[in-house]
Amino acid sequence: MAGWFVDREFFMRSNGQVRFIKISAKLQRRVAGAIAGVVGVWLIVTLGMMINQVSVSAERMMLSAKQEKIETAEERVAKYRDDMEAVASDLEARQKVMESAFEEHFGDMPAAGSATPAKGEAAETAKRIGLAVPEAAQLARLEARQIAFAERMTQIAIARSQKAEGAIRQFGLNPDQLAREAKEGMGGPFIPFFGKKQKPVRDPRFTRMLTALERMEALETALAGIPTSMPAAAGLMSSGFGYRSDPFNGSGAMHAGLDFKGPIGTPILAAADGKITFAGWQGGYGNCIEITHANGLVTRYAHMTGFTAALGQDVKRGDQIGRMGSTGRSTGSHLHFEVRINGSAINPLKFLEANPDVLEIQAVAGNRSAGRGTAGA
Repeated sequence: MAGWFVDREFFMRSNGQVRFIKISAKLQRRVAGAIAGVVGVWLIVTLGMMINQVSVSAERMMLSAKQEKIETAEERVAKYRDDMEAVASDLEARQKVMESAFEEHFGDMPAAGSATPAKGEAAETAKRIGLAVPEAAQLARLEARQIAFAERMTQIAIARSQKAEGAIRQFGLNPDQLAREAKEGMGGPFIPFFGKKQKPVRDPRFTRMLTALERMEALETALAGIPTSMPAAAGLMSSGFGYRSDPFNGSGAMHAGLDFKGPIGTPILAAADGKITFAGWQGGYGNCIEITHANGLVTRYAHMTGFTAALGQDVKRGDQIGRMGSTGRSTGSHLHFEVRINGSAINPLKFLEANPDVLEIQAVAGNRSAGRGTAGA
Protein backbone atom coordinates (compact mmCIF):
# COMPACT_ATOMS: atom_id res chain seq x y z
CA MET A 1 0.00 0.00 0.00
CA ALA A 2 2.95 2.35 0.54
CA GLY A 3 3.40 2.39 -3.24
CA TRP A 4 -0.08 3.85 -3.65
CA PHE A 5 0.80 7.04 -1.83
CA VAL A 6 3.82 8.85 -3.27
CA ASP A 7 4.49 12.55 -3.79
CA ARG A 8 2.73 13.64 -6.97
CA GLU A 9 3.22 16.78 -9.04
CA PHE A 10 0.70 18.27 -11.44
CA PHE A 11 1.36 20.89 -14.13
CA MET A 12 -1.36 23.42 -14.90
CA ARG A 13 -1.19 25.94 -17.79
CA SER A 14 -3.44 29.00 -17.60
CA ASN A 15 -3.15 32.22 -19.67
CA GLY A 16 0.32 31.27 -20.79
CA GLN A 17 1.51 30.60 -17.25
CA VAL A 18 2.58 27.20 -15.91
CA ARG A 19 1.90 26.32 -12.31
CA PHE A 20 3.05 23.32 -10.32
CA ILE A 21 0.83 21.64 -7.73
CA LYS A 22 2.37 19.08 -5.42
CA ILE A 23 0.26 16.64 -3.40
CA SER A 24 2.33 14.92 -0.75
CA ALA A 25 2.01 11.25 0.13
CA LYS A 26 1.08 12.23 3.69
CA LEU A 27 -1.86 14.34 2.50
CA GLN A 28 -3.01 11.53 0.20
CA ARG A 29 -2.97 9.08 3.10
CA ARG A 30 -5.00 11.45 5.26
CA VAL A 31 -7.61 12.00 2.54
CA ALA A 32 -7.82 8.25 1.85
CA GLY A 33 -8.15 7.57 5.58
CA ALA A 34 -10.93 10.13 5.93
CA ILE A 35 -12.81 8.65 2.97
CA ALA A 36 -12.37 5.14 4.37
CA GLY A 37 -13.66 6.35 7.74
CA VAL A 38 -16.75 7.94 6.21
CA VAL A 39 -17.44 4.81 4.16
CA GLY A 40 -16.94 2.67 7.28
CA VAL A 41 -19.35 4.77 9.33
CA TRP A 42 -21.87 4.67 6.48
CA LEU A 43 -21.61 0.87 6.30
CA ILE A 44 -22.07 0.54 10.07
CA VAL A 45 -25.09 2.86 10.06
CA THR A 46 -26.58 1.04 7.07
CA LEU A 47 -26.04 -2.33 8.75
CA GLY A 48 -27.62 -1.04 11.96
CA MET A 49 -30.64 0.25 10.04
CA MET A 50 -30.99 -3.09 8.26
CA ILE A 51 -30.83 -5.00 11.55
CA ASN A 52 -33.34 -2.63 13.14
CA GLN A 53 -35.67 -2.97 10.13
CA VAL A 54 -35.51 -6.75 10.32
CA SER A 55 -36.26 -6.59 14.05
CA VAL A 56 -39.16 -4.19 13.50
CA SER A 57 -40.57 -6.38 10.74
CA ALA A 58 -40.28 -9.41 12.99
CA GLU A 59 -42.19 -7.67 15.78
CA ARG A 60 -44.88 -6.46 13.38
CA MET A 61 -45.31 -10.03 12.19
CA MET A 62 -45.80 -11.34 15.72
CA LEU A 63 -49.57 -11.46 15.38
CA SER A 64 -49.69 -12.84 11.85
CA ALA A 65 -46.89 -15.35 12.55
CA LYS A 66 -49.09 -16.98 15.14
CA GLN A 67 -51.92 -17.68 12.66
CA GLU A 68 -52.22 -21.32 13.57
CA LYS A 69 -54.93 -23.41 12.01
CA ILE A 70 -58.35 -22.94 13.61
CA GLU A 71 -60.10 -26.22 14.10
CA THR A 72 -63.01 -26.95 11.78
CA ALA A 73 -66.55 -27.45 13.04
CA GLU A 74 -66.22 -31.17 12.39
CA GLU A 75 -63.06 -31.37 14.50
CA ARG A 76 -64.72 -29.46 17.34
CA VAL A 77 -67.79 -31.74 17.26
CA ALA A 78 -65.49 -34.75 17.41
CA LYS A 79 -63.67 -33.37 20.46
CA TYR A 80 -66.92 -32.65 22.28
CA ARG A 81 -68.04 -36.19 21.60
CA ASP A 82 -64.74 -37.80 22.59
CA ASP A 83 -64.06 -36.00 25.87
CA MET A 84 -66.51 -33.34 27.02
CA GLU A 85 -64.76 -33.14 30.39
CA ALA A 86 -61.47 -32.15 28.73
CA VAL A 87 -63.27 -29.49 26.68
CA ALA A 88 -64.88 -28.11 29.82
CA SER A 89 -61.46 -27.99 31.48
CA ASP A 90 -60.06 -26.10 28.49
CA LEU A 91 -62.89 -23.58 28.62
CA GLU A 92 -62.39 -23.03 32.33
CA ALA A 93 -58.67 -22.42 31.78
CA ARG A 94 -59.43 -19.97 28.98
CA GLN A 95 -61.91 -18.12 31.16
CA LYS A 96 -59.26 -17.66 33.85
CA VAL A 97 -56.81 -16.34 31.26
CA MET A 98 -59.32 -13.86 29.89
CA GLU A 99 -60.44 -12.63 33.30
CA SER A 100 -56.84 -12.21 34.44
CA ALA A 101 -55.81 -10.42 31.22
CA PHE A 102 -58.86 -8.14 31.23
CA GLU A 103 -58.47 -7.13 34.87
CA GLU A 104 -54.74 -6.50 34.42
CA HIS A 105 -55.13 -4.27 31.36
CA PHE A 106 -58.65 -2.84 31.52
CA GLY A 107 -59.96 -3.09 35.09
CA ASP A 108 -63.01 -4.99 36.33
CA MET A 109 -64.64 -7.57 34.09
CA PRO A 110 -67.96 -6.45 32.52
CA ALA A 111 -71.20 -7.74 34.02
CA ALA A 112 -72.47 -11.08 32.82
CA GLY A 113 -75.38 -9.44 31.00
CA SER A 114 -73.04 -7.33 28.86
CA ALA A 115 -71.09 -10.27 27.42
CA THR A 116 -69.92 -9.92 23.81
CA PRO A 117 -72.34 -11.88 21.61
CA ALA A 118 -70.96 -14.71 19.48
CA LYS A 119 -70.95 -14.24 15.72
CA GLY A 120 -69.47 -15.57 12.49
CA GLU A 121 -67.60 -18.85 12.39
CA ALA A 122 -67.64 -19.32 16.18
CA ALA A 123 -71.44 -18.94 16.38
CA GLU A 124 -72.01 -21.32 13.47
CA THR A 125 -69.71 -23.90 15.03
CA ALA A 126 -71.58 -23.62 18.35
CA LYS A 127 -74.89 -24.32 16.55
CA ARG A 128 -73.48 -27.39 14.82
CA ILE A 129 -72.08 -28.73 18.08
CA GLY A 130 -75.43 -28.15 19.80
CA LEU A 131 -77.25 -30.12 17.08
CA ALA A 132 -74.71 -32.96 17.02
CA VAL A 133 -74.15 -33.19 20.79
CA PRO A 134 -77.19 -31.63 22.54
CA GLU A 135 -75.73 -32.08 26.03
CA ALA A 136 -72.74 -29.93 24.97
CA ALA A 137 -74.82 -27.04 23.61
CA GLN A 138 -74.29 -24.80 26.63
CA LEU A 139 -70.52 -25.37 26.62
CA ALA A 140 -70.38 -24.66 22.89
CA ARG A 141 -72.22 -21.35 23.34
CA LEU A 142 -69.81 -20.43 26.14
CA GLU A 143 -66.84 -21.17 23.89
CA ALA A 144 -68.32 -19.02 21.10
CA ARG A 145 -68.79 -16.10 23.48
CA GLN A 146 -65.22 -16.51 24.75
CA ILE A 147 -63.87 -16.40 21.19
CA ALA A 148 -65.92 -13.27 20.41
CA PHE A 149 -64.68 -11.61 23.59
CA ALA A 150 -61.05 -12.57 22.81
CA GLU A 151 -61.33 -11.08 19.33
CA ARG A 152 -62.83 -7.89 20.79
CA MET A 153 -60.00 -7.60 23.29
CA THR A 154 -57.52 -8.09 20.45
CA GLN A 155 -59.12 -5.24 18.49
CA ILE A 156 -59.03 -2.93 21.51
CA ALA A 157 -55.37 -3.80 22.18
CA ILE A 158 -54.41 -3.13 18.56
CA ALA A 159 -56.27 0.21 18.57
CA ARG A 160 -54.54 1.28 21.79
CA SER A 161 -51.16 0.15 20.43
CA GLN A 162 -51.67 2.26 17.31
CA LYS A 163 -52.51 5.33 19.42
CA ALA A 164 -49.44 4.84 21.62
CA GLU A 165 -47.23 4.19 18.59
CA GLY A 166 -48.44 7.35 16.84
CA ALA A 167 -47.86 9.44 19.98
CA ILE A 168 -44.31 8.10 20.39
CA ARG A 169 -43.54 8.97 16.76
CA GLN A 170 -44.73 12.53 17.44
CA PHE A 171 -41.77 12.83 19.82
CA GLY A 172 -39.41 11.76 17.03
CA LEU A 173 -38.69 8.41 18.69
CA ASN A 174 -38.82 4.84 17.41
CA PRO A 175 -41.78 3.08 19.09
CA ASP A 176 -40.48 -0.41 18.40
CA GLN A 177 -37.09 0.40 19.94
CA LEU A 178 -38.69 1.88 23.06
CA ALA A 179 -41.12 -1.06 23.32
CA ARG A 180 -38.20 -3.50 23.25
CA GLU A 181 -36.49 -1.52 26.01
CA ALA A 182 -39.71 -1.57 28.05
CA LYS A 183 -39.86 -5.37 27.84
CA GLU A 184 -36.23 -5.91 28.89
CA GLY A 185 -35.24 -6.88 32.41
CA MET A 186 -37.69 -9.75 32.78
CA GLY A 187 -37.03 -13.22 34.17
CA GLY A 188 -37.78 -15.79 36.81
CA PRO A 189 -38.50 -19.53 36.98
CA PHE A 190 -41.04 -21.05 34.58
CA ILE A 191 -44.31 -21.76 36.36
CA PRO A 192 -47.09 -23.02 34.03
CA PHE A 193 -50.04 -20.64 34.15
CA PHE A 194 -52.59 -23.45 34.20
CA GLY A 195 -50.76 -25.74 36.64
CA LYS A 196 -49.14 -29.08 35.88
CA LYS A 197 -52.24 -31.10 35.01
CA GLN A 198 -54.32 -28.71 32.94
CA LYS A 199 -53.91 -28.31 29.20
CA PRO A 200 -52.85 -24.96 27.72
CA VAL A 201 -55.11 -22.77 25.62
CA ARG A 202 -54.74 -24.06 22.07
CA ASP A 203 -56.96 -21.83 19.95
CA PRO A 204 -54.74 -19.34 18.04
CA ARG A 205 -57.26 -16.54 18.61
CA PHE A 206 -56.43 -16.57 22.30
CA THR A 207 -52.71 -16.60 21.53
CA ARG A 208 -53.17 -13.55 19.28
CA MET A 209 -55.11 -11.83 22.05
CA LEU A 210 -52.28 -12.32 24.55
CA THR A 211 -49.67 -11.20 21.98
CA ALA A 212 -51.66 -8.04 21.17
CA LEU A 213 -52.03 -7.24 24.88
CA GLU A 214 -48.30 -7.73 25.43
CA ARG A 215 -47.42 -5.30 22.62
CA MET A 216 -50.00 -2.79 23.86
CA GLU A 217 -48.55 -2.91 27.37
CA ALA A 218 -44.98 -2.45 26.10
CA LEU A 219 -45.91 0.55 23.92
CA GLU A 220 -47.98 2.24 26.62
CA THR A 221 -45.24 1.69 29.20
CA ALA A 222 -42.74 3.19 26.74
CA LEU A 223 -45.01 6.18 26.07
CA ALA A 224 -45.69 6.80 29.77
CA GLY A 225 -41.94 6.93 30.44
CA ILE A 226 -41.22 9.79 28.02
CA PRO A 227 -40.13 12.83 30.11
CA THR A 228 -42.71 15.51 29.33
CA SER A 229 -43.11 17.14 32.76
CA MET A 230 -41.18 20.28 33.71
CA PRO A 231 -38.10 19.23 35.71
CA ALA A 232 -38.13 22.29 37.96
CA ALA A 233 -40.69 24.39 39.78
CA ALA A 234 -39.08 27.44 38.14
CA GLY A 235 -39.95 27.61 34.43
CA LEU A 236 -37.49 30.30 33.22
CA MET A 237 -35.18 28.69 30.65
CA SER A 238 -31.82 30.47 30.57
CA SER A 239 -30.01 28.39 27.93
CA GLY A 240 -31.16 26.06 25.17
CA PHE A 241 -29.88 22.87 23.57
CA GLY A 242 -27.13 23.03 20.94
CA TYR A 243 -24.01 25.03 20.20
CA ARG A 244 -23.39 28.18 22.22
CA SER A 245 -20.61 30.36 23.55
CA ASP A 246 -19.15 28.78 26.67
CA PRO A 247 -20.03 30.95 29.71
CA PHE A 248 -16.53 30.54 31.18
CA ASN A 249 -14.08 30.93 28.27
CA GLY A 250 -16.26 32.21 25.42
CA SER A 251 -15.31 29.38 23.07
CA GLY A 252 -17.86 27.57 20.96
CA ALA A 253 -19.22 24.56 22.84
CA MET A 254 -22.01 22.01 22.67
CA HIS A 255 -24.70 22.41 25.33
CA ALA A 256 -26.26 18.95 25.74
CA GLY A 257 -29.37 20.03 27.66
CA LEU A 258 -31.56 22.86 28.86
CA ASP A 259 -30.82 25.28 31.71
CA PHE A 260 -33.59 26.49 34.02
CA LYS A 261 -32.77 29.47 36.25
CA GLY A 262 -34.13 29.75 39.78
CA PRO A 263 -33.24 30.49 43.40
CA ILE A 264 -31.11 28.08 45.41
CA GLY A 265 -33.34 25.43 46.93
CA THR A 266 -35.98 25.46 44.17
CA PRO A 267 -37.48 21.94 43.97
CA ILE A 268 -36.16 19.68 41.21
CA LEU A 269 -38.81 17.25 39.92
CA ALA A 270 -38.72 13.92 38.07
CA ALA A 271 -39.83 14.48 34.47
CA ALA A 272 -41.31 10.94 34.22
CA ASP A 273 -41.62 7.69 36.17
CA GLY A 274 -38.36 5.78 36.59
CA LYS A 275 -35.59 4.60 38.89
CA ILE A 276 -32.66 6.66 40.15
CA THR A 277 -29.56 4.97 38.73
CA PHE A 278 -27.01 7.64 39.72
CA ALA A 279 -26.91 10.10 42.59
CA GLY A 280 -23.67 11.85 43.44
CA TRP A 281 -20.91 14.13 42.19
CA GLN A 282 -20.17 13.95 38.46
CA GLY A 283 -17.39 16.32 37.40
CA GLY A 284 -18.63 19.54 35.80
CA TYR A 285 -22.23 18.50 36.47
CA GLY A 286 -21.64 18.84 40.22
CA ASN A 287 -24.28 17.14 42.33
CA CYS A 288 -26.19 15.12 39.78
CA ILE A 289 -29.05 12.63 39.61
CA GLU A 290 -29.84 10.33 36.68
CA ILE A 291 -33.19 8.59 36.27
CA THR A 292 -33.54 5.60 33.95
CA HIS A 293 -37.05 5.24 32.58
CA ALA A 294 -38.84 2.05 31.51
CA ASN A 295 -38.32 2.85 27.83
CA GLY A 296 -34.53 3.14 28.15
CA LEU A 297 -34.44 6.95 28.13
CA VAL A 298 -32.27 8.59 30.80
CA THR A 299 -32.86 12.03 32.27
CA ARG A 300 -30.04 13.91 34.00
CA TYR A 301 -30.45 16.69 36.59
CA ALA A 302 -27.27 18.62 37.42
CA HIS A 303 -25.78 21.37 39.63
CA MET A 304 -28.03 20.51 42.60
CA THR A 305 -27.38 21.84 46.06
CA GLY A 306 -28.81 18.69 47.64
CA PHE A 307 -30.78 15.48 47.06
CA THR A 308 -34.21 14.52 48.35
CA ALA A 309 -34.16 11.05 46.74
CA ALA A 310 -31.65 8.21 46.93
CA LEU A 311 -29.87 5.85 44.56
CA GLY A 312 -32.07 2.92 43.56
CA GLN A 313 -35.30 4.68 44.53
CA ASP A 314 -38.35 4.41 42.26
CA VAL A 315 -39.84 7.83 41.56
CA LYS A 316 -43.04 9.03 39.94
CA ARG A 317 -43.52 11.88 37.48
CA GLY A 318 -43.46 15.15 39.46
CA ASP A 319 -41.76 13.72 42.59
CA GLN A 320 -39.15 16.01 44.11
CA ILE A 321 -35.67 14.50 43.77
CA GLY A 322 -33.47 17.42 44.81
CA ARG A 323 -32.94 21.16 45.22
CA MET A 324 -31.56 23.63 42.71
CA GLY A 325 -28.04 24.94 43.28
CA SER A 326 -24.80 25.94 41.59
CA THR A 327 -22.43 23.03 42.16
CA GLY A 328 -19.88 21.91 39.58
CA ARG A 329 -19.14 24.04 36.52
CA SER A 330 -21.84 26.64 37.00
CA THR A 331 -22.09 30.42 36.97
CA GLY A 332 -25.14 30.61 39.24
CA SER A 333 -28.11 28.77 40.66
CA HIS A 334 -29.87 26.77 37.93
CA LEU A 335 -30.83 23.26 36.80
CA HIS A 336 -29.09 21.65 33.84
CA PHE A 337 -31.54 19.08 32.41
CA GLU A 338 -30.63 16.42 29.83
CA VAL A 339 -32.45 13.60 28.03
CA ARG A 340 -30.32 10.78 26.68
CA ILE A 341 -30.98 7.71 24.56
CA ASN A 342 -28.29 5.06 24.13
CA GLY A 343 -25.83 7.47 25.75
CA SER A 344 -26.44 10.31 23.26
CA ALA A 345 -28.06 13.59 24.29
CA ILE A 346 -31.22 14.69 22.47
CA ASN A 347 -33.08 17.98 22.67
CA PRO A 348 -35.45 17.84 25.68
CA LEU A 349 -37.49 20.77 24.36
CA LYS A 350 -39.45 18.60 21.92
CA PHE A 351 -40.72 16.60 24.90
CA LEU A 352 -41.52 19.58 27.12
CA GLU A 353 -43.38 21.37 24.30
CA ALA A 354 -45.34 18.35 23.08
CA ASN A 355 -48.72 18.72 21.39
CA PRO A 356 -51.56 18.71 23.98
CA ASP A 357 -53.31 15.89 22.09
CA VAL A 358 -50.19 13.76 22.38
CA LEU A 359 -49.87 14.58 26.08
CA GLU A 360 -53.48 13.50 26.59
CA ILE A 361 -52.78 10.13 24.96
CA GLN A 362 -49.67 9.81 27.13
CA ALA A 363 -51.62 10.57 30.30
CA VAL A 364 -54.23 7.95 29.45
CA ALA A 365 -51.50 5.41 28.64
CA GLY A 366 -49.81 6.18 31.96
CA ASN A 367 -53.02 5.60 33.88
CA ARG A 368 -53.73 2.39 32.01
CA SER A 369 -50.21 1.01 32.42
CA ALA A 370 -50.57 1.67 36.13
CA GLY A 371 -53.70 -0.47 36.21
CA ARG A 372 -56.20 2.39 36.52
CA GLY A 373 -57.60 2.34 32.98
CA THR A 374 -60.87 1.37 31.37
CA ALA A 375 -61.73 -0.82 28.44
CA GLY A 376 -62.43 1.92 25.93
CA ALA A 377 -60.45 1.81 22.72
